Amino acid sequence: MTSEATRGLALDFASQIAPAGSIDIRRFFGGSALVRNGAQFGFVMKGTLYLRVDEAMRAEFEADGSEPFSYSAAGREVTVRRYYAVPAHVIDDPALLRSYAERALHATPTPGHGLSDTILAVTPFG
Repeated sequence: MTSEATRGLALDFASQIAPAGSIDIRRFFGGSALVRNGAQFGFVMKGTLYLRVDEAMRAEFEADGSEPFSYSAAGREVTVRRYYAVPAHVIDDPALLRSYAERALHATPTPGHGLSDTILAVTPFG
């Protein structure tokens, strides 16, 4: 997926989540970040929407079979357990998607505060 297509998908999700202009779309590595009031609460990467999760959302997403964001780096797989792929049934329900996005925003630290709840899992790749 091209960066333009990723940005377009991020804009589409943003328009479903909140009124126009209330969510900024910013470059985020190979994807597009969803940012509100300076806090990144989600992103689109390779055609998938990921939202920041708290413990309750993580459990719900895992029950739906969703996976945390992961990527390969330096010969190993890095898993970022604070962002999970949004289940298809949530994306297909605009009201539910807005609700999850608001929950993700509340689970996101405000700018200037540390990420003490960061959970990273690194496993060998190969």
